[in-house]
Amino acid sequence: MVRVGIVGASGYTGGELLRLLLRHPEVEVAHATSREYAGEYVFRVHPNLRGITNLKFEKPNLDETIKRCDIVFMATPHGVSSRIVPRLVESGVKIIDLSADFRLKNPEDYPAWYGWNHPNPQLLDKFVYGVPELHREEIRKAQFVACPGCMAVAATLALAPLAKKRLVKLDGIVIDVMMGSSGAGAKPSRSTHHAERYGVIRPYKPAGHRHTAEIEQELRALAEGEEVKVAMSAHAVNIVRGILAVAHAFLKEKLTLAEIWKVYREFYQGEPFIRLVKDRKGIYKLPDPKAVVGSNFCDIGFELDEHTNRIVALSAIDNLMKGAAGIAVQNLNIMLGIDERTGLDIPALYPV
Repeated sequence: MVRVGIVGASGYTGGELLRLLLRHPEVEVAHATSREYAGEYVFRVHPNLRGITNLKFEKPNLDETIKRCDIVFMATPHGVSSRIVPRLVESGVKIIDLSADFRLKNPEDYPAWYGWNHPNPQLLDKFVYGVPELHREEIRKAQFVACPGCMAVAATLALAPLAKKRLVKLDGIVIDVMMGSSGAGAKPSRSTHHAERYGVIRPYKPAGHRHTAEIEQELRALAEGEEVKVAMSAHAVNIVRGILAVAHAFLKEKLTLAEIWKVYREFYQGEPFIRLVKDRKGIYKLPDPKAVVGSNFCDIGFELDEHTNRIVALSAIDNLMKGAAGIAVQNLNIMLGIDERTGLDIPALYPV
């Protein structure tokens, strides 16, 4: 039995990790930390786990984490992990980091997109970017994995087949992302307060969203260095969980729907958590976050705009699952060499 720990287990992402890992047949949750709730039962913060566990939060203590864990999940705020991880790296434990601290390979991207200089840039190359559909073999051999940002993974997976084949003009991609309120985290603010957040369709980062850097990094790698420019706008919408990414890209040459279908089918053939959604019947003809809540699926679809030779690529995920805890557990399974669906092979909740 593999012993796992969660550093920063009291947030929404930490709660999802606990929900998945407590039922995982190959692991034991040996350690869950929280500064604010140290000594409290986990179920008092994550009420869905009442009757599932009597685990208590513990104060962060790296010595205890290293002593009791084989694999550590970092569910800390951005900027925290980069200061803690060097000690964990020295200890030999495996690390799955859910923060942004090791996602970007170029250290100069951190002051540009996050506003701070990375304290340990020498470690960036040691972390594999944790999107199994793009980096499965690297993850399989990895000691350290950096999970993607939720908006970044949704947008990247929608566009990856087109970038790989270089079918679109990569220097002029526009992405609109609609995000549920849980994406803002468990700590309330004026903008996330119910009276302010309920009922909105609020543009909150029309330009300069930090996840843009990840999308450009990954699409550039897929296109083998071709110049990539992404213009992304983020919107808060009136749901709790879920992301819909709508990417607009212009084809280099005319393509038919059948040809685009072939590109997507070939790229995602055999992927356990990718579903291609472009139906002729029903009300869910294209990806919709409502159909993935609680699951690790990423639903991907597209529409062709012949008038402008534009392809609209869409993807829907649960931001707390495929956008955070779910993909982290998928990475765990790959690192352990077991079926990557272990602990994740569950359908979405419907209706929600």
